[in-house]
Amino acid sequence: MLGGFLSGHKQLALGTISYLPISILHLSNKSSSIVKAAAAPTATAAKVVPAVIVGGGRVGNALQDIGKGHDMPVKRGGPVPLYFEGPILVCSRNDDLEAVLEATPKSRWNDLFFFFQNGMLEPWIQSKGLKDGDQVLAYFAVSKLGEPPVDVKTDTNPEGLTAAYGKWASAIATRLHAGGLSCKVLDKEAFRRQMLEKLIWICSFMLVGARHPGATVGIVEKEYRSEVLLSFSSLIAELASAAAAEKSITFEEAMEDRLCAYSGAVAHFPTAVKEFKWRNGWFYSISEKAIADGKPDPCPLHTA
Repeated sequence: MLGGFLSGHKQLALGTISYLPISILHLSNKSSSIVKAAAAPTATAAKVVPAVIVGGGRVGNALQDIGKGHDMPVKRGGPVPLYFEGPILVCSRNDDLEAVLEATPKSRWNDLFFFFQNGMLEPWIQSKGLKDGDQVLAYFAVSKLGEPPVDVKTDTNPEGLTAAYGKWASAIATRLHAGGLSCKVLDKEAFRRQMLEKLIWICSFMLVGARHPGATVGIVEKEYRSEVLLSFSSLIAELASAAAAEKSITFEEAMEDRLCAYSGAVAHFPTAVKEFKWRNGWFYSISEKAIADGKPDPCPLHTA
């Protein structure tokens, strides 16, 4: 799939994503990995911690609205203040992260909170020496600038999907609750599992959709599901197996059901292969390494 698609669409594959990147995750009500369960997504009287908000797009503006004027907005590329206490919420595309980091005083790097980025950020975060790479898996949509965010929930996760991890995770959850959104605070292992599950969703559904021009996420789920979920040798299964082996984790059962439930909730989203190096590129690099070492490709369908 991937090889054939990339051969004629190199520029498209390396482009930046144009739809709102919302993710898929599964949270068991009895999971011991949850550090703090989310309250019901209703307005709360808890104090919202002021933050530096980098990025003036739909998400950045929505977060500022929740902050009631107490935040410090910074345009992408603008300098991040040294003496403004609180988290730094980065609401930019992945390809802008390098510039954001350069504009942030090094003494404040541990306050960076990567808020609305999809894809595999761990290699980049580790290469920069960032402590733990605080992140949010944001499962809400902002339809246009100035509109309030809308929580995305599914039949498999009616409690809400958004999750946070890191130093400022509780403060982020409080902010989102104040905006009527759900959010759970997770430990590192649980967050990594769900981040990878999100990545598998993007890398499988978007790739299959790109093979059928004009297909939305909903069309992929309904009309091409057999192409995505064939059996244990399917695209999703091989990506999950490769991710589990690479990161030494175990996914919860029924991943396919969760991915398809999420697809139904965002059925109108268009499909496209974008931000390649942050998404499909991570799995492709695993394949390249295995082949270079004389081992079988762990993701042959994805590579093809």
